[in-house]
This record gives sequence, C-alpha cells and structure tokens, in this order.
Amino acid sequence: MGEVAYWQLELDIVTFMPAGAPWQKEDRDVADRHHRLAMTRLAIAGVPYFEADAREVERDGWTYTADTLSTYPDDEELWVILGADAAARLPTWDRHEEVLERARVAVMPRSGFSREDIAVLFGEGNFVWLDGPELEVSSTEIRQRDAAGKPIRFLLPDAVRTYADTVGLHNDPSA
Repeated sequence: MGEVAYWQLELDIVTFMPAGAPWQKEDRDVADRHHRLAMTRLAIAGVPYFEADAREVERDGWTYTADTLSTYPDDEELWVILGADAAARLPTWDRHEEVLERARVAVMPRSGFSREDIAVLFGEGNFVWLDGPELEVSSTEIRQRDAAGKPIRFLLPDAVRTYADTVGLHNDPSA
C-alpha cells in the first residue's frame, strides 16, 4: 500500500506508524510495541521515501489516530492510508470525525469490500481509491501459516522473519 500510495498520490514520504497500545485490540495478544516498531523499520529499510515513526510507540496509554494527527503542524497535508477492511471500520474509531477533518483517506481495495460500501461510509469525494492489487495477506494469516509449517517466504521480508524468529514472536505474539 505504501508504494502504491507514494506514486499515485505523489507523496514526499510515506510514514509507517505502528500503534503503541491499539485500544481496539485490547482483547487480543499483539506483539510488543517495540518489536512491532523494530519489524517496521526492518521491513522498510532501504526505501528512501519510507520512514518509521515511533510517536505512538513512545506514547503512554491507548493510542488514537486523532491524537496522533494532532501532533503534526496544521499546514501539513496528511493522508491516512488504509486497506478497505480497515476503512470499513473507521466509523468505530475514537473521534473518527476528527481524523476525517484532519487527514484525507486513501483506500486500498480488499476482496469482500466494494467501492460502493466504502463510498456509503465516507461519501463520494471524501476518499481516494488506490490503484493497486488486492493483496490478501495479514499478520494473522502469516502467523497461522508459520505455526502450521506452511511456507511464508515472500509474505514478509527475510529480515523481519529473522527478527521474529530471534525474539520468539512466532511462539509468543505478546513478546
């Protein structure tokens, strides 16, 4: 998504920002915030127009996109880049109206989510469809495939796989 957004939206930089304490996942085991930041940095290494931002990881308490967006200068044009699955859940986000006031939304197609469904949520003209392939790869699927002994090569960068193996994330997602 980052690559497609960079070129299609003519962005200066794409910032990847792992959530510090994602409040909507409080009932699930997620990898420690510092591990997620480290894996993000490894995944985007070598791409000059990608950066990892630690501001949510370093924040105490639950992290909310509205709070994060408010840390940017008012004159900076911001985009929130989401898969259609995440875009469909945006109305459940805390203060989602503030998110939509502060940033434009770019949506990557995902199977099971039609353009009409997303347009109903946002209204025509309030979001942009990214012109990219529907890649149906999730971290959950990668973990499940790995646990079942199925190949995950090419589903995540080798450096991320090595890191996850080294710190034991495949065995303990909350590590």
